[in-house]
Amino acid sequence: MNFSKLPKNKRNQLIMVALLTVIALGGLGFGLIKWQYANLRELAGKREVAEKKFARVTDTINRADQIETGFNAKNKALVEQEDAMASGDIYSWAVNSLRRFKLSYKVEIPQISQPAPPGDVNLLPKFPYKQVTFRAGGTAYFHDFGKFIADFENQSPHVRVLNLVLEPSPSVGAGEKEKLAFQMDIVTLVKPDAP
Repeated sequence: MNFSKLPKNKRNQLIMVALLTVIALGGLGFGLIKWQYANLRELAGKREVAEKKFARVTDTINRADQIETGFNAKNKALVEQEDAMASGDIYSWAVNSLRRFKLSYKVEIPQISQPAPPGDVNLLPKFPYKQVTFRAGGTAYFHDFGKFIADFENQSPHVRVLNLVLEPSPSVGAGEKEKLAFQMDIVTLVKPDAP
């Protein structure tokens, strides 16, 4: 078909049809097809997020034995820590704990007061344990007492020494000029099932 031999009226109609076709195809491309591509990108993003989540879940399932072993180890450690906490008769527990612990130190602790009733932990809010405070006093040489306090707190993570007062011992004997008298508050956690 020869475009130049067509009558002017037909040529204009043919150009108009071609132009309208290009506009319609452009409208479809920019409107409908571009919108579809945007939906496909969004779906690809969602798929990537779902695949990452699936990989995490699969990894967790594959490590279930390892996670359970870790959980059991932590649970055992918690039970051991709770067994070392004060329970039952708090005064007897305090006396026995201090008596057993001070055996390897040159520290005398003849004064142990009755503990206050168990109360809420004042260091952390909504803590699942209760705490008790009792006062202890005695005599020791500074170096021995320092080692005693450091080891006592390090080996008993549920016990803290507060309000420590050191002063020269009033009952100084021969060769005991360096002996100190001490008073301290001992705060300890109470086992949850204890009264």
